[in-house]
Amino acid sequence: MTMPTQKLEAGGTLPSVTVPQVGGGEIELGRGDGWNAVVVYRGKHCPICKAYLGDLNNKLGDFRGAGVNVVAVSGDPQEKAETEAREEGWTFPVAYGLTVDQMAALGLYVSDPRSPEETDRPFPEPGLFVVNPEGRLQIVDVSNAPFSRPDLGMLLKGLKFIQEKNYPIRGTHG
Repeated sequence: MTMPTQKLEAGGTLPSVTVPQVGGGEIELGRGDGWNAVVVYRGKHCPICKAYLGDLNNKLGDFRGAGVNVVAVSGDPQEKAETEAREEGWTFPVAYGLTVDQMAALGLYVSDPRSPEETDRPFPEPGLFVVNPEGRLQIVDVSNAPFSRPDLGMLLKGLKFIQEKNYPIRGTHG
């Protein structure tokens, strides 16, 4: 099944996507005061995601110190998301249940599982969206494979630079 996705425009807005949150309630992705980073991960079946989110958890204090709110989200069902968040000790908000339509609205690549042991549903490939205090997409990074993701240390340095130098949104043409 091939579903066309539209890439999100730098400087545009993140589509309105509301998903349930581990621990209860819902999150509207990319909404909130200040800077907001939305990290899309493939799901509990992905060891690379687990390592990446572990690194994010280790750097969470630095992101918060830079005024950046962080949330991670996947297409996993509630039980998988809750189990993984608890087992890994993640302290950032974890959302779950992204639908294929929501994945497409976010411009994400979507993959089918290779086997029932991997997972039982289509899942998003990695993405990262940073929304600035004006509600505009400052950074858009979407990958079609688990092996390509932004370095979190470099991202943090970049966000501090953007804030200190009032660096403009790049890539707004084309």
